[in-house]
Amino acid sequence: MLEAVRRAAAECGRPGILEHADSVRVIKGLWPYENPARVLAERIGAPGAQTVGTPFGGNMVQHCVNHAARAIRAGELDVVVLTGAENGRSRARLQKAGTRFAYSAAPGTPDLVVGSLEPLVHPAEVARNTVQAIQIYAIFENAIRHARGESLADHSVRISELWERFNAVAAANPHAWIRTRVSAEAIRTPSPDNRMICFPYPKLLNSNNSVDQGAALILCSLEKAEALGCDPDAFVFQQAGTDAHDQHQVSHRDNLYSSPAMRLAGRRALELAGTSPDAIEHVDVYSCFPSAVQIAAAEIGLSEGRPLTVTGGMTFAGGPLNNYVMHAIARMAEVLRADRGSRGLVTANGGYLSKHAFGVYSTEPPDGGFAYEDLQAQVDAYPSREVVEDDYQGPATLESYTVMYRGEAPVVAHTACRLEDGRRIWANAEDPELCVAMTREEFCGRAARIESKGVLRVD
Repeated sequence: MLEAVRRAAAECGRPGILEHADSVRVIKGLWPYENPARVLAERIGAPGAQTVGTPFGGNMVQHCVNHAARAIRAGELDVVVLTGAENGRSRARLQKAGTRFAYSAAPGTPDLVVGSLEPLVHPAEVARNTVQAIQIYAIFENAIRHARGESLADHSVRISELWERFNAVAAANPHAWIRTRVSAEAIRTPSPDNRMICFPYPKLLNSNNSVDQGAALILCSLEKAEALGCDPDAFVFQQAGTDAHDQHQVSHRDNLYSSPAMRLAGRRALELAGTSPDAIEHVDVYSCFPSAVQIAAAEIGLSEGRPLTVTGGMTFAGGPLNNYVMHAIARMAEVLRADRGSRGLVTANGGYLSKHAFGVYSTEPPDGGFAYEDLQAQVDAYPSREVVEDDYQGPATLESYTVMYRGEAPVVAHTACRLEDGRRIWANAEDPELCVAMTREEFCGRAARIESKGVLRVD
């Protein structure tokens, strides 16, 4: 993190800007530091700076940028340093070797915590052990396929071609973790190096968090940047920002293939910046899994055929957990400096398509200054769904599902089902023949029966 902060300062042409930091903010990672912002503030020569932390969440970077931009606009802060990093690759290697990672001390409590940590998993999901991102996003994926009326084969080709286009961007991104070109066929085809994780996702359709990556942003008022003599060619302005969240728990969502929060907050961010989905030149859509990209593109009004990333996405550019969006914003800044006057949209997603933040950027200052809006009141007006928590037994309709693998064998299917009264219920199937069939045929929309303790049967 310290290296990234120093590089950011050098890039703005005024390394001494760090001594003027009013606030140092660190995005929560998988490390055990208590207040890393204090250590960083002292090392950059700003020991009196406010220290800020966050809870977990992939939306936190853009949310923190929105929060800082509002404070700067209000005259409360002049210079904000924002950073984050993960060492997943090194940590995994050390664990494999039987060695524990040695972390330096960073004690204390941040002066401020930006963001909140809500319960994102419903007890009904916990009861069926359907709590992992690899499961939930794959369930979203199958729901998307069914809603579009695609065959399993056509759907597999389409999402692998989408990821191939992400891979092509990563190949041209000097900061990407994986720059080797990979074909759509290789992306969708299981192999020893591309094992199946959760149907329909093999490894290359999952986020890659086995990376050692850090990034940093320096946010400041235009007046302060000019007074300090920063390079004006390095200036990138946030023109607009928005935040909103869907129902925090997937169980309560009206369906599993859309996002009202993305629809309202994503489009509103573009409106506040005076642009539109068709006019925005550069985009980086949060890309933990293909389902997240497809839902965001559909809700915001972005064609899947256009470039939807400036980094190459979290499979290829790298997925340093909560901090990916900082890499997206930093890369967007480079892209915008090379295409002056254009605009870029960055989307951020936390949880299970739960919490969303958006930012629009340009080398041109926004007319009227930075604009911000919280869209939560409008999102809350959308319908939600009740969930069954008791030991229901009886008929149901399969809404969506995924099948988890152990080695090459499918071993358990996790399903979301609907009852006749519209309530949602979760159920599992461990029958080997059924699990195999669910990877070869469309099971969304099929009639099923739920037996005691959430066991799914399909005739």
